[in-house]
Amino acid sequence: MRASNGMSYKKVFLLISIFLLVLTSFRIGWIFYHKTPDHPHAEEGVIDLSHWNFTDKETITLDGEWEFYPGEFINFGLEKNVASGFTTIPGHWKNPYKEINYGTYRLKVLLPTTDNESEQKNYGLIFKDIESAASVYVNGQLVTETGRPSDTIHQYKSKLGISKGYFHTANDEIELVVHVANFEKAFEGGISNTVKFGLGNAIDREISFTTITQLMVVLILLVHSAYAFSLYMMGRSVYHKELIYFGLLLIFAAFSIIVDEDKILLNWFPINAEWSLKLIYLSFAGTVFFILKFIKYVFKLRHVFFRVLFETYSLLILALFIIPSSYILFVGYGIMLTNVISYTFMFIIILGIIKKGNSDAMFILIANVINLFNVLWGVALNIGLIDIPYYPIDYLLAIMAFAGFLFKRQISIVQLNKKQTKELERADKAKNQFLANTSHELRNPLHGIINIAQTILNHQKDSLTTDNKNNLKLLIQVGRQMSFTLNDLLDISRLQDKQIKLKRRPVNLHTVTSGVLDMIRFMTENKRLDIELKITDTFPDIYADQNRLIQILFNLLHNAVKYTNEGKITIDATYKGLFATVTISDTGIGISEQIQASIFQPYEQEKKNTTAIEGGIGLGLHICKQLVELHGGTISVDSTLGKGSVFRFTIPLAKDKSEKVDSELEVAASYEGEDAKLLDFPKPIFDTTSTKARILAVDDDSVNLKIVRSLLAEEYEVVTVLGGEEALKMLDTGEWDLVIADVMMPNMSGYELTEKIRKQFTISELPILLLTARSQEEDIHSGFVAGANDYVTKPMDALELQARVRALTELRQSIKQQLRMEAAWLQAQIQPHFLFNTLNTIASLGVIDTSRMLKLLVEFGNYLRRSFDVHNTESLVLIEDELDLTRSYLYIEKERFGERLKIEWDIKDNLDFKIPPLSIQPLVENAVEHGVLKRIDGGTIGIKVTSLKKHYRIAVTDDGVGMEQEKIKQILNEHPSKVVGVGVANTNRRLKKLYGKALVIESELGHGTTVMFEIPRDR
Repeated sequence: MRASNGMSYKKVFLLISIFLLVLTSFRIGWIFYHKTPDHPHAEEGVIDLSHWNFTDKETITLDGEWEFYPGEFINFGLEKNVASGFTTIPGHWKNPYKEINYGTYRLKVLLPTTDNESEQKNYGLIFKDIESAASVYVNGQLVTETGRPSDTIHQYKSKLGISKGYFHTANDEIELVVHVANFEKAFEGGISNTVKFGLGNAIDREISFTTITQLMVVLILLVHSAYAFSLYMMGRSVYHKELIYFGLLLIFAAFSIIVDEDKILLNWFPINAEWSLKLIYLSFAGTVFFILKFIKYVFKLRHVFFRVLFETYSLLILALFIIPSSYILFVGYGIMLTNVISYTFMFIIILGIIKKGNSDAMFILIANVINLFNVLWGVALNIGLIDIPYYPIDYLLAIMAFAGFLFKRQISIVQLNKKQTKELERADKAKNQFLANTSHELRNPLHGIINIAQTILNHQKDSLTTDNKNNLKLLIQVGRQMSFTLNDLLDISRLQDKQIKLKRRPVNLHTVTSGVLDMIRFMTENKRLDIELKITDTFPDIYADQNRLIQILFNLLHNAVKYTNEGKITIDATYKGLFATVTISDTGIGISEQIQASIFQPYEQEKKNTTAIEGGIGLGLHICKQLVELHGGTISVDSTLGKGSVFRFTIPLAKDKSEKVDSELEVAASYEGEDAKLLDFPKPIFDTTSTKARILAVDDDSVNLKIVRSLLAEEYEVVTVLGGEEALKMLDTGEWDLVIADVMMPNMSGYELTEKIRKQFTISELPILLLTARSQEEDIHSGFVAGANDYVTKPMDALELQARVRALTELRQSIKQQLRMEAAWLQAQIQPHFLFNTLNTIASLGVIDTSRMLKLLVEFGNYLRRSFDVHNTESLVLIEDELDLTRSYLYIEKERFGERLKIEWDIKDNLDFKIPPLSIQPLVENAVEHGVLKRIDGGTIGIKVTSLKKHYRIAVTDDGVGMEQEKIKQILNEHPSKVVGVGVANTNRRLKKLYGKALVIESELGHGTTVMFEIPRDR
């Protein structure tokens, strides 16, 4: 079983099996490395170690038969026959010692003799988790104590953990006596773990090894948790709660080590046995709880079972601290069972995530498998199947897996950021190119406006009033300034490429500023705003590019007016040395200090209050800065929120009045006095009676449209429009055979227009020919990606344009003819006698059963609507639409023929694929009319849709009269007969055209027919 883009279950289980095999190998190696050597065991209260060679590197156990005195504490030297019997160590006291709370264990140990009888050797003992209090005596001397054993509950004090004791002796025999008490109802008393014995150095070595190993793992876990919390705190906008949950599960995992294994924490603090057990169960529950939280959050899961588990853990933890101590074990069993269920649930969930294609989830799966594996080994250790020192590898590997998941996720985020950065860089480059192209194209209509105004002013000046003349002059001035504004967009890319060249000459600052103020005054309408020009006409000339100076002043004044609703704007200038300083101050809303630091950067704007005029793209001040610096000056701003802003820029002074223009550059010619010819904008013409191919030409330049129309009008019907929006409206007025569109148009580019058209028409239904001034590979590629059929480079070659238009229109006419033929074939399937019979049935039901008549009318209407649906001319329709038509047809036939017609559907819900229109219904109709209804008793029609690995199989079966092989061959050879009708042959032909596979027909005379076809999944 495999997902389309995920990992198969077989592969996952194989990887997990290999991983578990490796983990088991490590664990077994650890067991063999730390295996206690074979040695004598205690028998009937005596262990003979007289021949054992003790070393500083290993310990042995004192396991075996110990004497046991239930219900009494005995002292050193008691005769052996006083003992009540023997018990096996390790083990709990059980039957026959019922209802006892204390007792004594005794063991005689025979040690090796020494050459020097006075030489004492240092021995040691390790006891782990004597339940629940113990005192250990060697030859009557107390060597270690855990808790306080007593024969009364009032003096008794419990404690769990490892205890070690040391003693010196020169004797070859010692008597080991252990007083044990247990008044805790949650425990079974006794020495439940192996007792280690050896030289003092060996005991220290073993204790130190396990303690240091556990503390190292705890430290690693805590460091990782601190790292997770720190990352979360330092990057809250980037990192989310998964780091919190990860840190908490690490803390609980570390806590479980120091309260369970050797119970390091319990040795440090006076915690009784009951609370020790509660803390152990709490650590187990907390670890798994936060693993669940981590998985749920990081994978955005919504499974209801998560809530069930979280509530179960909450209730168990609450019960752990409020129920009587005698029930603690039951709560503990509940926690362990819930842990097993949680691990199983997580295993299933993560398998599903991996199957869906998220390979990173494999890290979490491995971590959980390690945790579960470690738990199982822990159970084996607790029930005495194995005895080894603390094993740290599983915990470390699990944490590495969790950390690996987070690191992999972070790497993916970094890679995604890099990818998005590159995309942003490409988008920024595309944006600049788009702005440059757009501004270039927008200048043409703007110049047309200027030319029209200039023509009126020149040719009709005698009939104009003085005010009208002044208004036209102002219109021309504003238009020219708007042209400068459009140039801002071009200047961005030019400035970046260092292509701006200044045409400098002596300029009168007063004159230029006055002209700019005239242009800007239209913005002051409806504002209580005074503008004061303090620059006199005697101010020294400056050496600047006049057009660029106008651009600088216009942008700064535009900015001041825009953000000053009332008050005053002042323009002043001073000069010192070789530079003049121009100051523009306003009493507007001001600019914050944060924005002042970046206001001259591109696309930076102050977030103004709602009273300010919105708009702008944040390029003006950036261009001002660049242009001022090109002149050799500087620009700065001082502002206070609520009080206004002051912009200052410096610009060189002209050395003298006779200073000439830069020799290598020419001054731009003035528009004044030039005659401008009015452009003839053609109106859209549409002749619905014409048989010519219809072409829609789209361009913002009427001259280009005239050229296109003159080249094509003789052979085609050409309609011209001046923009994309108009073109889209014209598409709804009739049927078109070709769209010719310019690429660079304002408001809606040719690419955008093409994409919008493609949402309505396919590439064959309406061809598009793009006209482009650029023939670079990326431009042509963009056109084809948008959905264009072809392109012609401007300036257009007449023969090339005509040839490409002819090819596209002929293709369109051919496709239209094919679609008409296809529609005729499909509609021909509705037989007149079927319509008459259905109407007769409706009429009959109107007399005997009106409710059935109404239902039949609804189905008949649906049948007709589906049969003549415009989407039937498309190559594919949704399977549900086709089945809806088939259901209506069968309902009608069922009403007509009653029990003679039986129908069996075998179709799964939620089918989501497309098939050729009118492909199932003709097969069903053929099965009804020429199959089952040819039998006196009728028969059964079956429709089955099967989802297979590479395709969907659709089968129509009947148990009718069947067909001869000759008729089947006739159908498959696309020669429809009168017997089978045109529907089956038409369906067969279209299937071969679309998929290269014909119908599969299996039939036997007298036994019925099966017709099948397959739809590939990749269609």
